[in-house]
Amino acid sequence: MARVSLKNISKTYRAEKRGEVMVINDASFDIADGQFAVLVGPPGCGKSAILRMIAGLEEVSKGEIYIGDKRMNDVAPKDREIALVFQDYALYPHMTVGDNLGFGLKLRKFSGTESKRRVSDAASVLGIDSLLNQKPRALDSSQRQRIALGRAIVRQPKVFLLDDPLSNLESTVRSGMRNELMKLHQRLQATMIYATQDPTEAMMMADRVVVMKGGSVQQTDTPLAVYEQPANLFVAGYFGSAPMNLVAGRLKQDGDKLRFDESGGGTISIVFPANERPGAHDFSNRDIILGIRPEDLRVANLSRKEARAAGNSFPAIVDLVEPIGAETHIWLNTGAHTLICRSRDRFDRSETGRRFQFEVNLATAHLFDPETTKRLF
Repeated sequence: MARVSLKNISKTYRAEKRGEVMVINDASFDIADGQFAVLVGPPGCGKSAILRMIAGLEEVSKGEIYIGDKRMNDVAPKDREIALVFQDYALYPHMTVGDNLGFGLKLRKFSGTESKRRVSDAASVLGIDSLLNQKPRALDSSQRQRIALGRAIVRQPKVFLLDDPLSNLESTVRSGMRNELMKLHQRLQATMIYATQDPTEAMMMADRVVVMKGGSVQQTDTPLAVYEQPANLFVAGYFGSAPMNLVAGRLKQDGDKLRFDESGGGTISIVFPANERPGAHDFSNRDIILGIRPEDLRVANLSRKEARAAGNSFPAIVDLVEPIGAETHIWLNTGAHTLICRSRDRFDRSETGRRFQFEVNLATAHLFDPETTKRLF
């Protein structure tokens, strides 16, 4: 297996009416040997272009790609020791499953004995031994996806590239295949780079996450680090099963503390103890954006006097209650913003329209610069 390094990669296309169009802009990241890395971002952010450049199917306009210690820019795709699995299965309908699995080996002039061994091993790993003599049209979507993965496994590549391979599957099937893919990675201990637009999928699967937007890398880190310390407003709002609540307001000096007051006449007014945000005084009397994860809000049973003394709560009207089993999503309106609270307390839909006090976990709240969009604290 091998590590993968991208160093200041850019990719431009020439369009007839628009001239040169940049789709990847100065992207750099490193994937360690054996890691499961996930490129995540909205459609059109450049995930597939990155994979295709690593595979050699697209030329690099600027920068360098390394697999192991070898520079790959001028290496032919067939010599890069990678395997690429696409969104569609691209199976040959007239061939059996076994022939589909072994077709690439046949083109590379592998012996019949070696091809048969590799096909048998891959089929065993993926649990499709009994399907080798069947044709793809007789199989369901998850079985076809296993065959597409098997065709990559038989090549025994240094790097697996997976371009959103589960996107065509139904949600229940996708969940099962996601688990199978993670088990496969653990078994093979292979370097895998997986592209998806689903941030929850990235959280669940990745050792390392590369968050992308508009052809640029926004943040690269472990999933937990990206979730807990997002680099900017885009990452904060995009990464996670429910987006971070982002509230515009102003930071003001309040004695030896800092007070955040929501803009637009909203009800949020909370106080940060000075020792919890060292250096934050440099941003007093400035517009700021407060970031609160839904799970860091909770319904507080406080009197008005207690709420004022605590300094970390605010009143809001419940707009919508969504019970989803073990937890409840509560949509609340402050008068200027709509926020979501993820609560593990029982909360009934009959509470809609009522006013409650909501408490903020100040230790995990974030402050962002609205001009640069970067996280300050």
